[in-house]
Amino acid sequence: MQNTKPSSKMFLDIVGELRLMIKAEGIKAGDKLPSERVLAERLQVGRSTVREALRSLELLGLIETRRGEGTYLADFKKHQLVEVLSTFVMQQPQSAMDVTDTRIIHEKAAIQTICEDEQKRKLPVWEGILMKIDEDGEVFREDIMREMIVATDNRLSLKIWFILKQYSKVPFEHMTAVKENEIVRAMLKHLMDGSVMEALQAYDRWIEYIEGENKE
Repeated sequence: MQNTKPSSKMFLDIVGELRLMIKAEGIKAGDKLPSERVLAERLQVGRSTVREALRSLELLGLIETRRGEGTYLADFKKHQLVEVLSTFVMQQPQSAMDVTDTRIIHEKAAIQTICEDEQKRKLPVWEGILMKIDEDGEVFREDIMREMIVATDNRLSLKIWFILKQYSKVPFEHMTAVKENEIVRAMLKHLMDGSVMEALQAYDRWIEYIEGENKE
């Protein structure tokens, strides 16, 4: 049986080990990376953990997936701003507070952008999230925030937000709890109404609730 330890290795540990492996094996831009299964075995983690790390690196522009061919190391010199960000995040552990603050700036900017744009406020995705909460009683937290960033049509902001989210360790990967669903409903309804201040206040309550979990 494969000896996986998904709970003992965080996202940044996997990314760091991948970078060391790429350097040690002399993998260059354009070269193919080992398969997801092989990486999971070599790094001693679950495949879902490897998949998440690869997805983040792809969003950062550091690797690229070619359908039916595999995953290849990208020429990240073409993505200088993103490379600076990823290097900062992975080499400056004391910067956790800066990363969290920057993540929140992106999230609040997305909310304000949507509230001020009638077309974005009327996107069917907001009703879809509300319907999912009503029918299933829960929804992935990451889905909510990611859709807000996506709605701004700012791909760079999405790339930056994704890596910041991973590093700040806010538990967005969890499903919403019963207690927070009312906060999320209020935030989305204010978003759809274009009520900026009310939507941001609901967002603040939501983040306070989520971050409170880490203190329990």
